[in-house]
Amino acid sequence: MTISVDNIRAIDVQNGAVAKARKRLMLRAKIVENGEPGQPITVVGRDAWCLKELLAAGQRGITSLQNPAPRLGHYIWKLRRFGFAIETIHENHAGDYPGHHARYRLHSEVVLSEPEVA
Repeated sequence: MTISVDNIRAIDVQNGAVAKARKRLMLRAKIVENGEPGQPITVVGRDAWCLKELLAAGQRGITSLQNPAPRLGHYIWKLRRFGFAIETIHENHAGDYPGHHARYRLHSEVVLSEPEVA
């Protein structure tokens, strides 16, 4: 039996353990192909955050320099496995720590339902 406490923590009465429950972003998306929306896809947590950032950025795309995230490349990889067409553009950068980074650009046309918290 679980008792909800202030929507942040839950207490497992049977074991006496305390487990934290987090609110997670959840998006319901459909990839549009040939003018028709496909099957609904549920994207949750940081993957949903990444999809939301890609949609907001449009053709500009996103980078880990502008959108710090612990594992941006992994979120992109997971979104690609859902079927989203995401381009990777390799860019050089200068400064104190010169090197290169990736810019990710969403090419799929996506229809979203209202965002929810899971």
